[in-house]
Amino acid sequence: MSENKTILVVGTFDTKSDELTYLSERIRSQGGTALTMDVSVLGDPVEPTDVSKHAVAGAAGSSIQAAIDSGDENTAMQIMAEGASALTRQLHAEGKIHGMIAMGGTMGTDLALDCARSLPLGVPKYIISTVAFSPIIPADRLSADIQMILWAGGLYGLNSFCKSSLSQAAGAVLGAARAVEPPTADRPVIGMTSLGSSCLSYMKLLKPALEDRGFEVAIFHATGMGGMAYENIAAGGGFACVMDFALPELGNWMVGSVINAGADRMLNAGRAGIPQIVAPGCLDLIDYAGWQDIPERFQDRPFHEHNRLIKSSGLNAEERRETAQEIAKRLSPSAAPTHVILPNQGIEEWDKEGEPAHDPEGLAAFCDEMRKVIKPPIGFSDIDAHINDQAFADEALNILDRWVAEGIVKT
Repeated sequence: MSENKTILVVGTFDTKSDELTYLSERIRSQGGTALTMDVSVLGDPVEPTDVSKHAVAGAAGSSIQAAIDSGDENTAMQIMAEGASALTRQLHAEGKIHGMIAMGGTMGTDLALDCARSLPLGVPKYIISTVAFSPIIPADRLSADIQMILWAGGLYGLNSFCKSSLSQAAGAVLGAARAVEPPTADRPVIGMTSLGSSCLSYMKLLKPALEDRGFEVAIFHATGMGGMAYENIAAGGGFACVMDFALPELGNWMVGSVINAGADRMLNAGRAGIPQIVAPGCLDLIDYAGWQDIPERFQDRPFHEHNRLIKSSGLNAEERRETAQEIAKRLSPSAAPTHVILPNQGIEEWDKEGEPAHDPEGLAAFCDEMRKVIKPPIGFSDIDAHINDQAFADEALNILDRWVAEGIVKT
């Protein structure tokens, strides 16, 4: 048997005692340890839990009575969510848990998402939910490596269907806790955003060059969830430097597409004092989920159907000026050196002549606005190159090399 691991089991033990007890027993049956946390408000569990609801409310600087007296179930659960996430973080910091699992409907899922976000990357976090994978869960509520499973047929009481979900989840979280190799600090990490290499290919040029310089390179697919993971890690100070070169999630957020990484896209590296090299890759496109109808106001734009999951149309010249203004707004408060590279010959493969996103007027408007709004202390390189050219990669490396020599980026 692999090394014993302890899994935190979170839920409302007053109403879901049978389900949570079954889940805990499945973890124990595989040689793991279950540490139980009750986040109920009104009722009491059949058997005492390792962490009581009173301890949870107390960790939020409140009490169960205060939660009850609020007279509002949402207010009450926000108290419990604050306390549960604080205790989850503390239990992990003290080495008492190696992963967490929570279950619930919308109330329980709302709380569980906060608990998961309180844990660092590499700590297994699993949520059994009646709304798993639902569009009601926004990207910015999800931790970078969260796992979810639909709680099928288990809203009220145990049955063979929900036992299948619960037992899978128990095995998954315990197996993950045993198998995981958490991120190490062996080398400084460059966080880079990009898209698939058919659209943005600079990562092929940059990754080996950065590794030769002693960096580890983590490249995030900027299709919503990837940007969310990138921002989550940046918020925790997980990068020595970032090369944020793919920004479609920002434009998507601005026009209301579901393929976005949340309202804090392009903010967390600056807040955390991480040096940033930024370029506007793919900021001419609007991405939609394959199942979405393209809004009427965008139907006359260039169109590209990438696959059955994602399709794109374009931003017009005025909208592209607005994206340039938003870049400047988000970078201006940065607490570390920041440098913008503007490849004025194009920002993604499909904007080249003959390709569906070719729009020289739109590109010219965007570049004009970028030259107006990017001001010191933000550095600015206006280069006569396409973002996929060697010249772009060379400029990014030159900036990084200068920052390393000046001690701005630690190696």
